[in-house]
Amino acid sequence: MSLRDRVLDRVCRRLDGVPLRLVLWDGIAFDFAPAPQITVTLRTRRLAGWLATGNIGRLAQAYVEGELGVDGRMQDILRVGIDLAERIGKAPAVRRLAPLLAWRRPRRTKAREAADIEYHYDVSNEFYRLWLDRHMVYSCAYFITGDEDIDTAQEQKLDHLCRKLRLARGERLLDIGCGWGGLLCWAAARYGVEAVGVTLSPRQAEEAERRIAAAGLAGHVSVRLQHWRDIPGAAEFDKIVSVGMYEHVGIANLPDYFAAVARLLKPGGVALNHGITSGDRDSHPQGPPGGEFIDRFVFPGGELPHLSRVVYDVASAGLEILDIEDLRPHYPRTLLHWARRLEAQREAAIAAAGIERYRVWRVYMPAMAVAFERGWLSLAQVLATKPLTDGMAPRPWTRAYQYAAAGTPIPLTAPLDWSGL
Repeated sequence: MSLRDRVLDRVCRRLDGVPLRLVLWDGIAFDFAPAPQITVTLRTRRLAGWLATGNIGRLAQAYVEGELGVDGRMQDILRVGIDLAERIGKAPAVRRLAPLLAWRRPRRTKAREAADIEYHYDVSNEFYRLWLDRHMVYSCAYFITGDEDIDTAQEQKLDHLCRKLRLARGERLLDIGCGWGGLLCWAAARYGVEAVGVTLSPRQAEEAERRIAAAGLAGHVSVRLQHWRDIPGAAEFDKIVSVGMYEHVGIANLPDYFAAVARLLKPGGVALNHGITSGDRDSHPQGPPGGEFIDRFVFPGGELPHLSRVVYDVASAGLEILDIEDLRPHYPRTLLHWARRLEAQREAAIAAAGIERYRVWRVYMPAMAVAFERGWLSLAQVLATKPLTDGMAPRPWTRAYQYAAAGTPIPLTAPLDWSGL
């Protein structure tokens, strides 16, 4: 039996009924269902063995390198891909390979973490500028009606964060993982804070500094190339925010991370952590959904805790949780906005970051949207305060302040009046 026949024999047992057309290296095509929705092309003979044995990691690499072609509408590619993964995942050959394909976590060091950040964020500022919003905010947007464009939704998110933090003129704000400086500039320009951002990405810092200067905020906003462990001092900041960064910290390091936040926050200050959470309630560390593909080609070193773990570590650091908001519906909509904008800028994106990076991002963002839709992932904003040395910190009586216009007076709790007792 020829290699082609052996591949077809083994593959056909798993793919019967899947709306897929398979094109082999010799040009011969096979349909596994009437009216196939996607076409997978094996451009070299060696892909045959990987497909037959379900070697997902090698096939993912072949896709990125262009050796494996995938054509069709993205929603069909994802739907068929999930079907294939479920079928292949049940195959004995894949179960035997599972330990080899498992998501791996190298030993964390500052140098390793800096390299991981550089891999993802230092691709090209121009690449991200093509499909992000005007403020280059690379985290979940905030929708009020669901019909907003990405620029509006991201500005709504920036303001939602600032209102939750109750930013006031003259306060010192720390943004851990400040990205390209969108939140720093927004908070300084509209709320009058003195802001400091830290990042491990030289390209992000460069763009953030450019934006700060262009906005005339150089005397009020600064950016440091600095690891969160190296931020000096104690009780230095009135407010601390971190948006889409703690996923890079590592689950084992979360106690140290939130302890650092507590150290840097003034008594009575407020901290907000905005980040992705895992839908898996198991206690073991979770890698990104998509396993090896995401960890190798998108977010090396990322780990996603369950929300319960985040709450536990925040509280264990001595911070008092004020509010938790689930924003899961907002992220798939954000991701699809980004994906459509990337598709519309295909040639420019390839010119800015290369064809391989374009292939990765083209699949990764819609796939993550599916993960949020199915509940494999969620997104939470956890708001906390640092208690005063002699009691609870003042806080709003209700959540109304989170939705009020900037400058609206916020009634706060006060120490109890014990007179008359």
